Amino acid sequence: IVSNTVSSPSTKKAIDLFSRKFAEFVHIQYDQISCNAILEAHLRVFGKRVYPSYSIDKAKTIISIASDFIGGDGVDHVANNRQFAAGRKLGDNKKEMSRLYSFESNFSITGANADYRFRIKPSEEAKIITGFYKEIVLGLPSDDKRITKASNDLKKSGKNSLILAGANDIDIQILVASINHALGAYETTIDASRPTFTRAGNDKKLYDFIGNLEAGKYDGILFYNCNPVYDHPAGGIIASALSKIKFSLSTSDRNDETASLCKYVAPDNHYLESWNDFNLSLGEYTLSQPTISNLFNSRQAQQSFLNWAGVYINYYEFIRENWREDLMPKTRVSDFNKLWDQSLHDGVLYIDEPALDLTYNDLSGDAHDALEKLKTENTEGLELRIYKNGSVGTGIQANNPWLQEMPDPITKACWDNYITVSPAKAKEWGIDFHKDILPKMETRLIKVSIGGESFKIPFLPQPGQAEGSMGLALGYGRSKAGKVGNNIGFNAYPLLKFDGTNIKYSIRNVKIEPTDEVYQIAQTQTAQTYMGRDFVIQETNLKSYQKDPSAGRHSPKISTSEGFKKAYSVSLWKGHKYANHHWGMAIDLNSCTGCGTCMISCQTENNIPVVGKQEVLNRREMHWLRIDRYYSSNEPEGDYFKDQKILEKASENPEVTFQPMMCQQCNNAPCETVCPVAATTHSSEGLNQMTYNRCIGTRYCANNCPYKVRRFNWFKYHDNEQFGDNLPMNNDLGKMVLNPDVTVRARGVMEKCTFCVQTIQAGKLKARREKRRLIDDDVKVACVKSCPSDAMVFGDMKDPNSKISKALKIASLEKGVEAQEPRAFHVLEELRVMPNVWYLTKVRNKEETKNESHAQHADLPAHG
Repeated sequence: IVSNTVSSPSTKKAIDLFSRKFAEFVHIQYDQISCNAILEAHLRVFGKRVYPSYSIDKAKTIISIASDFIGGDGVDHVANNRQFAAGRKLGDNKKEMSRLYSFESNFSITGANADYRFRIKPSEEAKIITGFYKEIVLGLPSDDKRITKASNDLKKSGKNSLILAGANDIDIQILVASINHALGAYETTIDASRPTFTRAGNDKKLYDFIGNLEAGKYDGILFYNCNPVYDHPAGGIIASALSKIKFSLSTSDRNDETASLCKYVAPDNHYLESWNDFNLSLGEYTLSQPTISNLFNSRQAQQSFLNWAGVYINYYEFIRENWREDLMPKTRVSDFNKLWDQSLHDGVLYIDEPALDLTYNDLSGDAHDALEKLKTENTEGLELRIYKNGSVGTGIQANNPWLQEMPDPITKACWDNYITVSPAKAKEWGIDFHKDILPKMETRLIKVSIGGESFKIPFLPQPGQAEGSMGLALGYGRSKAGKVGNNIGFNAYPLLKFDGTNIKYSIRNVKIEPTDEVYQIAQTQTAQTYMGRDFVIQETNLKSYQKDPSAGRHSPKISTSEGFKKAYSVSLWKGHKYANHHWGMAIDLNSCTGCGTCMISCQTENNIPVVGKQEVLNRREMHWLRIDRYYSSNEPEGDYFKDQKILEKASENPEVTFQPMMCQQCNNAPCETVCPVAATTHSSEGLNQMTYNRCIGTRYCANNCPYKVRRFNWFKYHDNEQFGDNLPMNNDLGKMVLNPDVTVRARGVMEKCTFCVQTIQAGKLKARREKRRLIDDDVKVACVKSCPSDAMVFGDMKDPNSKISKALKIASLEKGVEAQEPRAFHVLEELRVMPNVWYLTKVRNKEETKNESHAQHADLPAHG
């Protein structure tokens, strides 16, 4: 059996029963993004092949070396986002926050959230790691000021420090473990004695299996819900060997690249049609249960294993028996049905299992060997770093049109993968990023040569890309993903190399050559910087915030006959009086990591259509909620008044601010005054309403919206042959995706965020049935509910006990409400549209001196 990591104890038991039927059975596990080096390093360091659990929220200083732990590379990036954001939150009782240093080549989400980001080539990772090892463990000062600065913070933070490396290299990971141990991090921010079980893949075992498969040493092979022909570097070898083997079977739910080459396919149920259990980390168990009956004549793979083993028991009963025998004795509960029902209700069962008995091995000899190996690293030549992006990921969900159309958090490109290069490299080819690419979203194909092979692929200039390096995302280039995902982009998996121990994700001595072939890459945002946009993005640094909580605030004043007044105090509007509820939202820019989860949850909840690459190129994407990504710039402040193109010139290594942007639900809404048919009106609870069947499509409201958050239906997206298979709602099965509580909009009407008004109404009805006042937990809008970093707060501002009232310190005024929280601001406050959405100032934990970047290192980011 070949599978990805199996973290279900009942599935493991079913496979074990199945294995007893065969004398020479072997189970091989692999991961698309290998963590083999971390697992093997901990085997050397602690004697157990484990992936440790992390408590990032306890870290005061975090060093990330090519580890996108917040974004695509994170083993549990949802928990990582939540924990990282918790360490960055500020308030009356919390005036300190963590500091993040990032060393990387590609611009990742982690790098975008760093206080200090340094550009390095992949081959320089070893040099950076050894520099930290010498500073922290050996006490030898480094001549690299970046390392010295970060090391000083590590020493100050002590056991509240954390250093992470993304390299799949055992020598590097041994040094990282040694540094963390020397700092005392294994006592606080890392726990190897209570590991996570979501990564167990072994690179060497899989390559040994492939060698045996190629040599004809296996009679039969079963692929359990995995697709190595596509997502493994040796997929081509597996594909050619499958034609020679006697028996081959896949349990894939579709005829993917691997299943299509097997003699038999026994399709597994979808996970939403299945019972299963999971043991994600030591002492934590969870259950999944079916939410729908089987749509097709499929059978759960675990049930197949049991039947083929001659164990004729329903898998649901098998899980229960497994829990009764193995888990119940570890608890203090005597009634199994009570334990089971409570676990189903809570979603998780915590068991006080004893931590693993780990002893730290003195690795001075191994570390010395690692230092010797790593100091000989060659850093010459052009290098390619292959990574997992934040939308399509490993390619498992490549057939999901929501994810194909979700823009990459950094490049804002969708429906493609591409080579990222520095704007300076593009300029060498005579291509100006701002003049040639951004206006038309047009780029060129480049010829990439690796060894004796070459291929053509589009490139995209990316500010922040390290010189001498390039980036390429995995997850694309599927040939049998399904109707949506086929033949989109380039498959990067075959480019990965195996060094005998680990799969390597960086390639050296790459040659590139531009061609004259034009290629369009769809991007949902082409505005680059926040230079000159102080009324949109407001930020400060930690020391300034500690002195003055309102630091960084841009507070426009209006000149009147009575002197200067706050912008919203002068208005021709009489204002609104809200008798019962007044809905509002607050977004903490310090917590938002830009992951994009809220975009997809909004699209899912509100039946927002997918429009396809061409319509995105036509700038007709339909997302109600977008995440604007702004770069800092090195251009002289004030020059943009003379030349507005300067606004789009990001610095070579910019800082980034992410800003979720949706309908601001303005109290003085410009859209409402210009609609000739009153299709958009103001509700008695502060919502900017849309009456879809009244809209005649004049688009006056969109022209008058200063936030550009209204979307016009150019087509009947939900039932239009022009869009073919891009749209999930163009067939009977796809229509099951639609939320029945939300109208499916027709062509020719305007649509936008409604604060999930259907959820608000459901919450009000629940409170009315129970004869009480509505409370926070009754209404959970999609974006807030799904945000992994708790960046958003939504609620009733008329309720003084609501989370938003407390977060914003709401004060009632005759014409509305005012936020007393010093960090709270409205975007474009001077327009006096009085939104019901507030943002909290972005605070960076970095030094106050503006010229520090030049004093310490050229790669310390510039200020906006």
